[in-house]
Amino acid sequence: METLDFAIIGAGMAGASVAWQLAGQASVLLLERESQPGYHTTGRSAALFMETYGTPQIRALTRASRAFFEQPPPGFCDSPILSPRGVLFVAAPDQLDQLENTWRELHEHSPSLQRLSPAEMLERAPCLRLEALGGGLAESGAADMDVHGLHQGYLRGLRQRGGTVRTHAEVVALTRADGLWTITLTDGSRVQARTVVNAAGAWADVVGQMAGAAPIGLTPCRRTAFTFPAPDGLDLPSLPAIIAVDESFYIKPDARQLLGSPANADPTYPHDVVPEEIDVATGIWHIEQMTTFQIRRPSHTWAGLRSFVPDGDMVIGWDGQVEGLFWLAAQGGYGIQSAPGYALLARNLALGEPLDAALTAQGVEAAALSPQRIR
Repeated sequence: METLDFAIIGAGMAGASVAWQLAGQASVLLLERESQPGYHTTGRSAALFMETYGTPQIRALTRASRAFFEQPPPGFCDSPILSPRGVLFVAAPDQLDQLENTWRELHEHSPSLQRLSPAEMLERAPCLRLEALGGGLAESGAADMDVHGLHQGYLRGLRQRGGTVRTHAEVVALTRADGLWTITLTDGSRVQARTVVNAAGAWADVVGQMAGAAPIGLTPCRRTAFTFPAPDGLDLPSLPAIIAVDESFYIKPDARQLLGSPANADPTYPHDVVPEEIDVATGIWHIEQMTTFQIRRPSHTWAGLRSFVPDGDMVIGWDGQVEGLFWLAAQGGYGIQSAPGYALLARNLALGEPLDAALTAQGVEAAALSPQRIR
């Protein structure tokens, strides 16, 4: 049996990106339980690149990712990963204190962030209701993301670098002896590797427990989204994404329609999640309160899983108690926009390299993301 350097469990954005990083330096096998990579979370993401989104460490990883997105390696993808969009954070008259707190928290590291009056917001997004607005913020650096192009770029690049992707490969047992993992799959076949990288998304604690690790306290959460027709005359290409400052909803152009969400994060368990009607109705209500949209019936509804640990930061690094187990989990809702950053961090830690200057320059701290911080 061939002994691999790294077996990575989970071929979503996290697993694919770190596999791509490691494949140039080591032998890598990427294992995916489903018939296609990225089924549960990556493939259901609304994906917006926002340097103002997430905890301080997540924002640092996102800032460290921009250069990769703006200039990916030659041959990585056929079209740009980022497309200009911009974001408006909107606040009702009774939410101005929350808007001020958001400004104070974000503007230091986001030089493009601007304060806007209700009239200025209406100029940028004529679909807003003037009487519902108290104020807002604009982030001009936010961008739409080609999630599929990014994910496929990592998978294609992994194969070009000699790595392998194996689908229909659910892990059912992990055992370690003599410095090696034996990984048993549902079909009875076995794989041997020096290191297991746990990038199993909502199932990361399940995989961790198979390996004998203490849980990291991961909670999968349901996020619901829907699309609906744009009204005639609305200039979709120039319309920014609109996010409620209290995160009660967001909307953004999506192809020739609009995508909406109640921005929910409802605790659940790892499974093939489906949208709840109440979530869709809640999102529609909030959107109609702040905009002139009248959403008769969504064109399409779906849900995806976002997985968090209690402090809201990612979990990246060696387990510390179980030899040869490396965690890359708890990406929450930030795992697309920060993928190049956290994949580089994971590679540095997994290979024993110094932290890359692109990470340290943005204030990324490995200890703040280590699994050992929550043990």
